[in-house]
Amino acid sequence: MSPPFPATSMPDRDWWSALWPDPEGVLRRLGVEPDMTVLDLCCGDGYFTAALAKLVGGKVHALDLDPAMIEQAKAEVARQGTSVRRWICADAHAAAKLLAEPVDYVLMANTFHGVPGQPDLARTVRAVLQPQGLFGIVNWHPLPRERTTVLDKPRGPRTDMRMLPQAVSDVVEPEGFRTVRIIDLPPYHYAIVLETAP
Repeated sequence: MSPPFPATSMPDRDWWSALWPDPEGVLRRLGVEPDMTVLDLCCGDGYFTAALAKLVGGKVHALDLDPAMIEQAKAEVARQGTSVRRWICADAHAAAKLLAEPVDYVLMANTFHGVPGQPDLARTVRAVLQPQGLFGIVNWHPLPRERTTVLDKPRGPRTDMRMLPQAVSDVVEPEGFRTVRIIDLPPYHYAIVLETAP
């Protein structure tokens, strides 16, 4: 099965963990707090899902289009001895129709660059968030792919798909958000955290 978004197939676990040795620490830097409910949008194989579930005590909804990714994510969450409130196998654009109540935080890691219809997805995220809810997007810095090596190989999306933080803000803010902070995540990533606007 080809990935639903361009260049968003999952990395193998070795270089994923080499890039993110402390996923819970990353989530804390992004403003995820223990009392929050969270949607892990395009959760993939569950690397961040498991850390989210630990951090917020299982108050996580995890969504991915690929049922094989959902199964891998379930296994990872179980392996780490935690739980997820709800698993959702669906297109990310359908999230607003599938959540019974709004959440405090939506996380989207390493996927936004490949989303078709980015403004539409931003509107979907706005619809699932509480007032003053947060949308955290983790992206690759717009460096040439040959310069973003992990375990001696170039990694990440094609160079032409990578987005500057300002480009992300320019897409998302008109859909009901304001950028509250940009966080450097060495060696090759940044996060942009946006809050729902009144």
